[in-house]
Amino acid sequence: MIIDSRKYNGTCSCGKEHKMTTEACFIESGCLKKIDTYLESYGLSGYSVAIYDENTYRVTSGMHPKVNKEIILPPENLHADNYGVALAKEQLPDGCDYLIAVGSGTVHDITRYCAYEKGIPFVSCPTAASVDGFCSSVAAMTWDGFKKTFTAVAPKIVVADVNIISKAPSFLTNSGFGDMIGKFIALADWRISHALTGEYFCPVIHDMTLDATKAIVESAEAIKNGDVAAFEALTYGLLMSGLAMQLLGNSRCASGAEHHISHLIEMQPIGLGAESNALHGEKVGVGTLLVCKEYHKIKNSKELLWNDYPEVSDDYIKDMFGERLSGSIIEENRKNCASGISAKAIEAHWGEICEIIESIPTYGELIEIYKILGIRSSLSDIGIPEEKLPVILEYSPLVRNRLTLMRLRRAIIS
Repeated sequence: MIIDSRKYNGTCSCGKEHKMTTEACFIESGCLKKIDTYLESYGLSGYSVAIYDENTYRVTSGMHPKVNKEIILPPENLHADNYGVALAKEQLPDGCDYLIAVGSGTVHDITRYCAYEKGIPFVSCPTAASVDGFCSSVAAMTWDGFKKTFTAVAPKIVVADVNIISKAPSFLTNSGFGDMIGKFIALADWRISHALTGEYFCPVIHDMTLDATKAIVESAEAIKNGDVAAFEALTYGLLMSGLAMQLLGNSRCASGAEHHISHLIEMQPIGLGAESNALHGEKVGVGTLLVCKEYHKIKNSKELLWNDYPEVSDDYIKDMFGERLSGSIIEENRKNCASGISAKAIEAHWGEICEIIESIPTYGELIEIYKILGIRSSLSDIGIPEEKLPVILEYSPLVRNRLTLMRLRRAIIS
């Protein structure tokens, strides 16, 4: 399967001009062996550096691209953070012409960030279907403890060898599945914000993300059985989600309240008092179930009353996030995206909002899919005590100044 992503360039039916950096994605068995041909075909030449971790270097043995320098990072405690970036940068020579990321999400975010800083292209070679960010033009990273989305660079081409991806550990595949199933929430949040505030909305980007998500859900049983074609479908969906973010210029179509839960846990605020070593997509998968249950509960409430959105005080933030994180969180919420949303506005659009929530699969429907693949499905599954749920639902919207129904939940009169 080949995605010619250049066809998405140009004026969209939404009225905006979309620009795609990624020119093509190759999703085939054995395609990593052809990478040198692809590099030449797409005009990539000069001094090249490939970045791996020790695990991905080993599993791609015999298929490594011919480069001028290889950087092999230690996998222990390797994260997409300022420490991981520093490890790569200290080995990067001056005068690189392009970089190649060979690995899963962490290696990709480190590589795309370095490529952006140097102003050079990079090539994506996923070794597991673990995240949806391979084609993204942003890097989700933890910087000095704060989860941030940095402007980075999207890959010029993607070479996704399904033979390698299908043999990756199942927990990596489950992470990618969890990252994708969260799009049901992210897309609903985007539509709700569009209805309430007129936030820009592109139906083409929405539909390409939703179609990819539905296709992955339909492949769950085949993925469990190790069907290579199903892994191709999963990889295709993850890449299409990244391409959608690239077209949009941000992660709105792929990240909503479910991701904010994952980010909150990853930031380990003092008020949470718990931590998880689960992968990002696993935490997103759990966050998706929590948000799904809460959104349907709100929709089905018989006596729901709304207030005007109450502002968030600095002291309220400090109590949860502590000295280490509160400065960044306060700054993130300085121009609160929910400010000025009145009870009258919510009530006027409530019928439309309920229709949007109705489009989200129910908790029961989702949990059956999780059972097929053995995906972690509860806070305790990812090492977080269940009694932390109220705190997570209350504070997770503050990690990103992005309007979601979970943020508006503060305006419900209890």
